[in-house]
Amino acid sequence: DSSAGDLKYATDKSGSWVTTTVQSAGSVGQFSSIAVDSNDAVHISYYRLPGEDLMYATDKSGSWVITTVDSTGSVGEYTSISVDSNDAVHISYYDATNTNLKYATCSSTCSSTSSWSKVTVDSSSGDVGKYTSIAIDSNDAVHISYRDSSNQNLKYATDKTGSWVITSIDTTGKVGKYTSIAVDSNDDVHISYFDGDNDDLKYATDKSGSWVIASIDTTGNVGKYTSIAVDSNDGVHISYLAGLIMDLKYATCSSTCSSASSWITSTLHSTDIVGQHTSIAIDSND
Repeated sequence: DSSAGDLKYATDKSGSWVTTTVQSAGSVGQFSSIAVDSNDAVHISYYRLPGEDLMYATDKSGSWVITTVDSTGSVGEYTSISVDSNDAVHISYYDATNTNLKYATCSSTCSSTSSWSKVTVDSSSGDVGKYTSIAIDSNDAVHISYRDSSNQNLKYATDKTGSWVITSIDTTGKVGKYTSIAVDSNDDVHISYFDGDNDDLKYATDKSGSWVIASIDTTGNVGKYTSIAVDSNDGVHISYLAGLIMDLKYATCSSTCSSASSWITSTLHSTDIVGQHTSIAIDSND
């Protein structure tokens, strides 16, 4: 809530929409990300001013509990949160003081700063770690997509080998803003992102065993604010903004997705100014 500077939460679980102010101290709630665990408890990561801290809120105990996860320098922008099969919480975020990608995790009681384990994942020279997106695979390994702003590349980090491995996936032109990541049933990785040179929606996957990159919508200025999800058949779904006309667009691909012709794109909403800050999810009926 920008007017009040509050973090707010909305749910229709009672049958109608109920909104709650989760935190109202100072200016809070930017860069929010939400996840739900196996017991339907809610977990939210977000950024707080003043303090420039990474914050976390959960209703796991039956009421909202707020925790400062990381307050070392200016941290907590571009948060992304996910919960693994054991209900452990994982957050990727940007360290603005050191211009690095950071990661925090908590496996049980997460109501104190000391409960959280925090590491710098990528501290390579230059500015890395904006536009983070996190996903957890079937083995509870972590996958993070993000931008190398200094080199204007799309980067990817994973700990699936037991230690962090970092890859520059797309180094052609000004790419990597608005990344979103998803993992399919085979633990293959899918990433959507924006190509700033050509104003295109791009997609990368390692489904074939090596990274394959495709420009999947090149019609005008498209591809900002991407959000990606994979359904039960491993079909890929992306929501995004058509920037010049300010429409909400959607792209989907059901099988081989390495060429633009494999994708079906459509405009979902073209009335007024719409389509910024999109987020997509797939239900049990796909």
